[in-house]
Amino acid sequence: MEIREYVKNEKEALKEQISSLKKKPCMAIITVGENAASESYVRGKMKDSAEVGIIANNIHLDESTSEETLLGIIDKLNKDETVDGILVQLPIPKSISEKRIQLAIAPDKDIDGFSPLTHFACCTPKGIIDYLSYEGFVFRGKNAVVLGRSNIVGKPMAKMLLALDCNVTVLHSKTSDEDKRFYLRHADLIVVAIGHLGYLDESYELKESAYIVDVGINRGEDGHLHGDAKPNLKVALQTPVPGGVGLLTRLALLKNLLEACK
Repeated sequence: MEIREYVKNEKEALKEQISSLKKKPCMAIITVGENAASESYVRGKMKDSAEVGIIANNIHLDESTSEETLLGIIDKLNKDETVDGILVQLPIPKSISEKRIQLAIAPDKDIDGFSPLTHFACCTPKGIIDYLSYEGFVFRGKNAVVLGRSNIVGKPMAKMLLALDCNVTVLHSKTSDEDKRFYLRHADLIVVAIGHLGYLDESYELKESAYIVDVGINRGEDGHLHGDAKPNLKVALQTPVPGGVGLLTRLALLKNLLEACK
């Protein structure tokens, strides 16, 4: 099923579940400074929340906000029983420690799933796995290649795929081209998240039965958004950009919030 239709159906199911609750789930989204991409992501999360009956509050802080001020706000939200989930939209100013902020959020409210103590799965990998499962992909014993080793996507993605009994290989900037081609040639599932427009292209020999999940979002010279994989590669399934993993990530956030509320 096309991702937009899948997400629409899943949101309808979430809306139905939420309508039966005595208390509406509530999340606080904290943004620090001005960032066009962040503002776009937050608008999307606010829109999703309204569609399914979730209360979402955006706390916007000035670029000059100190780390201690931000930690104080998180502490208040941790103690606020009306707030079920907290997320701090990245990026944040370099003067603030990302690690300290992630650790400050209560594990049972960390709906982004970034803290090592979190009760929730990281949203992007969770969204991807939920969708692949719906599409009938069988993980056990399959060769999965993750291109990229970021803390937000690459590492948690690899960890989740291992938990599903995949044979997981993580490729990165220091992997030789020869090795990349070898592992990609044998891959049943490829998750590409390196931020390099059109990196995965026809020059790579891929299985026709392979599934490609494109996490990349790159703005091309044409002004449009493009993924890390060239479109329409000869594989069984390839997620689009835009209208792909971003929607799955936002859906996973809503599911985490509902879980936190329950």
